[in-house]
Amino acid sequence: MADSKIPRMILSNHQSMSVMGLGTAAIEVPGVATKAAVIEAIKVGYRHFDTASAYGTEQPLGEAIEEALKLGLVVSRDELFITSKLWFTDNHPDRVVPALQKSLGLLKLEYLDLYLIHLPISIKPESSNFFPSKDNIVPLDIEGVWAAMEECQKLGLTQSIGVSNFSVNKLESLLSVATIPPSVNQIQMNPSWQQKQLREYCKEKGILITAYSPLGAPGTRWGDNRILENEVLIDIAKSHAKSVAQVTLRWLYEQGVSFVVKSHNKERMKDNIEIFDWSLTENDLEKISQIKQTRANNEGNPLFDNLP
Repeated sequence: MADSKIPRMILSNHQSMSVMGLGTAAIEVPGVATKAAVIEAIKVGYRHFDTASAYGTEQPLGEAIEEALKLGLVVSRDELFITSKLWFTDNHPDRVVPALQKSLGLLKLEYLDLYLIHLPISIKPESSNFFPSKDNIVPLDIEGVWAAMEECQKLGLTQSIGVSNFSVNKLESLLSVATIPPSVNQIQMNPSWQQKQLREYCKEKGILITAYSPLGAPGTRWGDNRILENEVLIDIAKSHAKSVAQVTLRWLYEQGVSFVVKSHNKERMKDNIEIFDWSLTENDLEKISQIKQTRANNEGNPLFDNLP
């Protein structure tokens, strides 16, 4: 299947990015499952892949890219759009460039297409806990960290820079000191958490939204089945002879955002792409707009209470 089946969006710096990407968070047995999933996804037609230093999937993603090139599944690395993220222990001005260089080493790449600040939180570098205590929180030097992110782009280590999990207030603080504005804000977004105010703000500022957990992240410690079991979405899916997942992803596409889906099942990967040749009705959209809004849990960590 040709990559052209997945539409592309243009970032504020005129870079082109596939609307739909494959996420690599929470894939079981990261080394084996991630590599196999990425290779299958490339065969199906995905060209946008999302990872992070915190996921432990940068190395297997890099191995999959290397193998895909050897197999001729893609002609060159330039056909792919690769995103990774700066973890909160590296949210310090002097650690940003080295962190990106480490990620590039694991990925076996010369550059990223997009590098994101994973969270608007700064933790002491020596903290190894995924959920550190409040004692390990230090003030985030957003001006210094963002200047280092801009340096990453100037050095050619990444084509674009952006953020993840930034609220309107956090974005306002960032934009007040930025020379290069963020191209992307990756946030949790789905029909049960539609983020209307944040989306409007980002649109006004020329920041593209990328939605993660678009299907509610079922099967993960932070997700549930509220999307796949939603009666409104089930009824809409039946009316179009589509799956709930397809209706949800189509809804995101019609909202003008990009999104990353996580699956290592080849058939689901194919199904997820089959959303670009049909549309939801105005009645469908009105029903979805009325779905009760509930943010996914914060995994019991108060550090994440202020995330959007």
